[in-house]
Amino acid sequence: MAKYRKKPVVIEAIQFTGNFDEIEAFVGGDAEFRDGKLLVATLEGPLWASPEDWIIKGVKGEFYPCKPDIFEQTYEPVDD
Repeated sequence: MAKYRKKPVVIEAIQFTGNFDEIEAFVGGDAEFRDGKLLVATLEGPLWASPEDWIIKGVKGEFYPCKPDIFEQTYEPVDD
């Protein structure tokens, strides 16, 4: 068995705080707001995001939701 380190990659992300219009623009219209949750189109099909989840734009332009605790453990802010 070998050990591996995740390569440093800069991503774009936005936190879901009820800001549906912002998120819809971020994902290019591939989002739907239902019953206080957000349905985001992903490569694996539509996935639900709850309030405070992060919507991440991946390295290939794909989008997916991420729980806040995982986001905090995985990513840190980058200066432009």
